[in-house]
Amino acid sequence: MHRASRDAKLIRKCALQDEDQILCIINVAAKAYEGVIPDDCYHEPYMSRDELHREIDRMTFFGFEEKGKLVGVTGLQPVEDVTLIRHSYALPEHQHKGIGTKLLRRLAEIADTPRLLVGTWTDASWAIRFYENLGFQLLPNKDELLRRYWKIPQRQIENSVVLGMNLKSERQRSRQSILSSYHVQT
Repeated sequence: MHRASRDAKLIRKCALQDEDQILCIINVAAKAYEGVIPDDCYHEPYMSRDELHREIDRMTFFGFEEKGKLVGVTGLQPVEDVTLIRHSYALPEHQHKGIGTKLLRRLAEIADTPRLLVGTWTDASWAIRFYENLGFQLLPNKDELLRRYWKIPQRQIENSVVLGMNLKSERQRSRQSILSSYHVQT
């Protein structure tokens, strides 16, 4: 095997055979919530196999693969006029290495709605900062959005925030940035 292929990093659509890795990534990474979110909202495993099956039926998971192993995952769920970013996690030893950023940027490119929404726990300040650093903004009407687009318990609605990003303006800014980097001589 060539070194380049052994060290390859890849973002790809997850398949049925990735189920165990997806479940492992979510449950290991979600341990960060222990003692942070309300005790009645945290449990181990954080996501059961049955719950993962229900989520797979609702969304498409994408994974960041490194050396043939998934080390990060994110779900993409179109709902009505928005696309939800769901279950975005990286294994702890792979966090702070740009995996989540790369996954979200790629998913923003392929989303076919004009707006991305992501929900997270109110007390998960690190997650809120992460999304804000990528251009997401906290939205004031979070209860309305959580009830409309997510299927989550009332207790989770009470303890969550929603951040959003308008993809059209993000795409326009990106295109303007690329175009402005070219200097045309006349």
